[in-house]
Amino acid sequence: MMKIYGQDNTEVLRISSLERRGRELVFKGKVFGTMPITAKITPQEGRNALKLMDLKLVAFLLTFLFRK
Repeated sequence: MMKIYGQDNTEVLRISSLERRGRELVFKGKVFGTMPITAKITPQEGRNALKLMDLKLVAFLLTFLFRK
């Protein structure tokens, strides 16, 4: 399970599963702990996400999982 937190450290989104459906990445979870959600990311939106990153952010993401 993965949790995403808001500015005030409250849980905004809890992702319980990630899966591939054809060409899309689908995740299931709950918004604000109660409202179920199934959302998808298309290949184009994945490319758009990569465009938001600069070299500094890419370097940070490469080491992110190994930080305490």
